[in-house]
Amino acid sequence: MSQVLSEETHRNMLARIPHCTGREISDWLRTVEEEGPSLFRFEEKVSWLRHEYDLAYGHAKAIVHEYDLRRAARNLR
Repeated sequence: MSQVLSEETHRNMLARIPHCTGREISDWLRTVEEEGPSLFRFEEKVSWLRHEYDLAYGHAKAIVHEYDLRRAARNLR
């Protein structure tokens, strides 16, 4: 079962990802967009990032959550 993070916790996690992974958030979001388009469910994307890129669960979850937030914002325009 996935945990729901507060907005502040999510932002703090995003801020730490570049230091922990060596890649910027924009790079990760592009990776999800370009390499993971056939994955529909949240947990599938998280699992794919974890196994493909050896990410911690929290980092993968934050990346996918941010991707989904930005994708939803694009669709509202």
